[in-house]
Amino acid sequence: MDQNFRKLVELLLPAGILEYFDLIDSNQDKEGIHIYLEEKNSIPVEHQHKKAHSKGFFSEVVIQDFPIRNQRVMLHAKRRRWEVLEDGQI
Repeated sequence: MDQNFRKLVELLLPAGILEYFDLIDSNQDKEGIHIYLEEKNSIPVEHQHKKAHSKGFFSEVVIQDFPIRNQRVMLHAKRRRWEVLEDGQI
């Protein structure tokens, strides 16, 4: 992501969210602004000492954020499902 664009996006999104999520898409319609985020493909800290791999995503969660220029903002976030290979835990 271009550095200037990233700085602008960081100002608009909740603090620190780009550390954990990638910006996938955005669009605007009559309901407002929709921003689509996917969790980064990096093993969570609690599982870094184990062998784990991504098993797709959980269902998308929609979070209403603060308005931007009088437009509703919806964050569509998808978190990864991680399978721990040692015990099959997800």
